[in-house]
Amino acid sequence: MEPAESSHDEEKIERLRRAMYSRDLSEKLKDRPRRQMEEIRPIVGDDWKREEPVLPSTMVAPRTIGVARKALWWVLGVAALFFVAAMLYFAYYFTFGGGASPASPGNIDIVVSGPPQIAGGDPTQLQIVVTNRNQVPLQLADLVITYPPGTRSPTDLSTDLSSQRISLGTIEAGGRRQGTVTAIFAGSGGAAGVKVDLEYRISGSSAIFVATSNYQAQLSSSPLTLTVSGNRETVSGQPVEFTVTIASNANTTVKDVLLTASYPFGFTFASGNPKPARGSTWEIGDIRPGEKKEVVLRGTLVGESGDERVFRFNTGTRKDVKDEAITTMLAENTFKMEVTETFLGLGIAVNKSSGNVVVSPGGQVNVVINWQNNLSTAIQDAVIVARLTGLTVDGATVLSPDGFYRSSDGVVLWDKTTTKGTLGTLPAGTRGSVSFSFQVPPADALKNVRNPSLTITVNAAGKRISEDGVPENLQAASSQRVAVSSALVVTAQGLYYANPFGSVGPLPPKANTETTYAIVFTITNTTNKIDEAKLTATLPPYVRWVGIYSPASEAVTFNQSASTVTWDIGTIDEELGVDGTSPRQAAVAIGFTPSTSQIGQEPSLLQDIVLTGLDSATGQSITKRLDDVTSDLIRVSRSEEGIPAAPDPGFSSTQGTVVR
Repeated sequence: MEPAESSHDEEKIERLRRAMYSRDLSEKLKDRPRRQMEEIRPIVGDDWKREEPVLPSTMVAPRTIGVARKALWWVLGVAALFFVAAMLYFAYYFTFGGGASPASPGNIDIVVSGPPQIAGGDPTQLQIVVTNRNQVPLQLADLVITYPPGTRSPTDLSTDLSSQRISLGTIEAGGRRQGTVTAIFAGSGGAAGVKVDLEYRISGSSAIFVATSNYQAQLSSSPLTLTVSGNRETVSGQPVEFTVTIASNANTTVKDVLLTASYPFGFTFASGNPKPARGSTWEIGDIRPGEKKEVVLRGTLVGESGDERVFRFNTGTRKDVKDEAITTMLAENTFKMEVTETFLGLGIAVNKSSGNVVVSPGGQVNVVINWQNNLSTAIQDAVIVARLTGLTVDGATVLSPDGFYRSSDGVVLWDKTTTKGTLGTLPAGTRGSVSFSFQVPPADALKNVRNPSLTITVNAAGKRISEDGVPENLQAASSQRVAVSSALVVTAQGLYYANPFGSVGPLPPKANTETTYAIVFTITNTTNKIDEAKLTATLPPYVRWVGIYSPASEAVTFNQSASTVTWDIGTIDEELGVDGTSPRQAAVAIGFTPSTSQIGQEPSLLQDIVLTGLDSATGQSITKRLDDVTSDLIRVSRSEEGIPAAPDPGFSSTQGTVVR
């Protein structure tokens, strides 16, 4: 029965399904009315109740348990945050940080030790110790040392030591390497920092890892010291002079030193000794250990009374000779000068000149000191004193018509007694002058003096009565420098018997027959170097240029069209031909063919002999003119009298006259 009932049910379901989806039957279906639901009464009555037992107070949870529960939640939260942060840190450390490498820079110790204070210019040794605390070796390890600017090699101060690379090879795990490096630090003070890097690789990686350490030390001194001396006060418009001294503290030569000056407003540069290379920069050159070099600056400062002006000086080295500025500063200094109103205006004129004055050795110097009362009141008991410094002047040559030379201290003094009361009272605006003269030491006394000069310093003192009736002591000063030129002597001498080229032809010279001679130029010099020196001479039309000269190292040329001989001498050193040293010489060969019109004469063999140059110490142009060299070889042409020169040996005065 069960299969039949199941089949019947399925058949009914199928009919219902067709009727549901059939379009024909769906319209015949009608809505059936809904039946109202009957009210269902609850089985349990409303009066059912159950009384809950009252719990004793000991079984109720106290309030403190809630507080503890909140604290526990806070602890758990903080612990969770700490755990997350630790996981992130270790993830970064072992992925990107030091833990990512089996050889961490943090496990490499680089210790640099040296003196806490470094003396500039002295070789300084630094000890470097490298320790590998990693578990793997460091391969291709290089130590790279970076030095501060201005550091130089201990073997050559001209070499800039900016960095240094030292190969350490492979440093095994737990291994250690140590050594020393030497450098010369430079600077004008402050700290010197050295950076030390260790570059290395590890097995299986081409990356370069770096560990770094730094070393700091204090510079206690500079390899050069710079001092400035001069008057701290000046009068507006008066010449001023500074002496800048550069001294070496280094144990090795400091090469290619420069000096620069920065002038204040109102200062006009006049001259320098030596001359600046350009603008306000001097090329001092090399300075040996313990050596000092001086630069003298002169100029004029203009300003109002009470103004204070500051001059700044710097010295140092440069990397390359093409550099025009200091690249490594080694020393600096400032010099302050105050502009004051002098009570007595003083002006010094030397040989009628108030500018740069150059005199010759043994020359006469005439000095006139002009004074003027610049105050609105009279000056009482004025005294003027002149002092000569620099060279020792023979007191017997010092003369003054209105003053007194005091040989005990070498000063010339003027007061009311020597001027017949003139300096006793100087009314406001009064002006006048005093004078004296002296002789410069001769060349023999100056032969061992470099760049000789002397300074005339004039000081004045007096009194005035102030508005309160109190006497006031007043002072004034002025100075003038006098440079002494070098004793440069040039001679031109004809030679026949001592001709280094060998002479040909008759002697005495014969008309229409050529006789060859040698003309020898000789130069001696004493105190100052001469630059840009050149000697020129002219051959007469009857004299032939043979075409040979000696020595070959000298630059001697001949201009055929102008018949001029030129000896381009260049620089003439000081103390040339002095105290047994050899003079500078050049010889040229000539041929002399006299005419019958010159019979009985001693014709010129060389004419218009002139030497020109520039005195490096004084800045003065030098011109030396010589007499003609004639066929009378007994006479030696010279630029200065009293300079001995031996004539051609074996030559007599009768052999200089032209014969038929």
